[in-house]
Amino acid sequence: MSDIKTDRPRNVKIKRNDNGAWCFVSAPKLHPMKVHINQNRPGTAPGLIFTAPYTAFGERMIGQTGALIMDQCGDPVWFRPLANRYIQNTDFRVQSYRGRQVLTMWQGTISGTQSANPDLPAGDPEPGAFFQILDSHYRVIKKITAGEGYTADVHEFTITRRNTALFTAVKQVPADLTPYGGPEKGYIDDYSIQEVDLETGELLFFWNTLDHINPADSMLPASSASSTNNIWDCYHLNSVEGGCDGTLLVSMRNMWAIYQIDKKTGAVQWQLGGRKSDFTIAPGSGFSWQHDARYRWGSRISLFDDACCASENDPPQGQSRGLILYLDFQRKTAKADRTYYHAPGLFAASQGNVQQLENCNQFIGWGQEPYLSEFAQGGNTTVNPLINFLYDVRFPNQNISYRSFKNRWIGCPLCPPCIAVRRNTCGVTVYASWNGATEVAAWQVYSGCDRAKLSPVGCCVPRSGFETAIPLKCAGSFYRVAAMDACGKVLGTSCIVTLPKRISHNKVNPLEILI
Repeated sequence: MSDIKTDRPRNVKIKRNDNGAWCFVSAPKLHPMKVHINQNRPGTAPGLIFTAPYTAFGERMIGQTGALIMDQCGDPVWFRPLANRYIQNTDFRVQSYRGRQVLTMWQGTISGTQSANPDLPAGDPEPGAFFQILDSHYRVIKKITAGEGYTADVHEFTITRRNTALFTAVKQVPADLTPYGGPEKGYIDDYSIQEVDLETGELLFFWNTLDHINPADSMLPASSASSTNNIWDCYHLNSVEGGCDGTLLVSMRNMWAIYQIDKKTGAVQWQLGGRKSDFTIAPGSGFSWQHDARYRWGSRISLFDDACCASENDPPQGQSRGLILYLDFQRKTAKADRTYYHAPGLFAASQGNVQQLENCNQFIGWGQEPYLSEFAQGGNTTVNPLINFLYDVRFPNQNISYRSFKNRWIGCPLCPPCIAVRRNTCGVTVYASWNGATEVAAWQVYSGCDRAKLSPVGCCVPRSGFETAIPLKCAGSFYRVAAMDACGKVLGTSCIVTLPKRISHNKVNPLEILI
């Protein structure tokens, strides 16, 4: 991302009617973005979609920033809005902690996106950032910050099988950059990998880039520091994954390289790509400005190949793509095993991820391009990108998400369902919703003239999207709804509300966005 500067003050509140965001009668404070389904073919994996919408500073944000779960039709399932558009969630996904499903995410502000902080390179987390873990009731059960003077970084937070947290963090270290072509009184963005005990907070592992990787190997010139308060983001470490044999697989975007690190010694075992690759990379198999390197089966790794635009002076290397590489460790060669291109082609200047789903499909978040997609395992090519291209979603305007995921998830909110009732010329309409409840199949309306004696009205009505509108001809004085599961069991009941005395001609409250 380029450095973005503006003099616009923070926390300017405006009202806007915006067709690109949802407005709900029963949940008037929730305004998640609406998405457009471009493609939805048979063969997709089961699960819900996890994304965290925001936008680059200076772009018009549609809806609220926050953590968003959607179904495959694009309807919200759970949305937790943040206080204003400057605060962002990233890496929002499902993980396992102590044998139970949890939600994890990073939260904070990012230079050059929500804020106009000129003191850090664009994309750097600002002080005060943290990671959090939420249980199936959407309660925050853990809040984790980085140690050793580093700031919790947007890129990675993984709960290991040992119930520890493995994550990235960054701090600015003073350095003379003249040997690299930069300013004398400069700084280097030094990234660290940290592992902590989630119960005690004890730091179990620490590794940093500056002690192990030569800054001179960066593909981002040190002269770029002159526009970012003399801070050189030479590494931009953006993913880390633990291997089964005490190794770490690490991606560094601005090195154009992926490294395997010996966790015990901290030594680099091999480097793939960049200026000093240990592998010969076959034609058509190279990558640049990449994200999200992951171990795969049979000497394979996957990554999101941005191939584009992280440096203003560097033209696109090609279309962005999901890429699975086969590594021949005897011959020290790397060759593309599968590729996944969007149709039409995209050029993502930053961010992105490739997730393998339970049926071996590949789910791709396109980072700085406002799309997410699902592909059959076989992949596609630029010649015929529609092959195996099963599912595609476009966000409104320039809304984006650092990564996007697809997972099974069962959410059981502790708050009750929400209800609103509106008179109309034919009777009343009852609006029912329950933010985050994944098991609701139908709604039963109860009504009466005595709030202590409410009776069922009609039959159960199937749930329809986030909010179900239930028209009724009869009009009692008091109403409540009960959420039912697929077996007819009551999961929860709303509070009791009173029917308005007059027909309301007001539209749904206009969307309020903090910009």
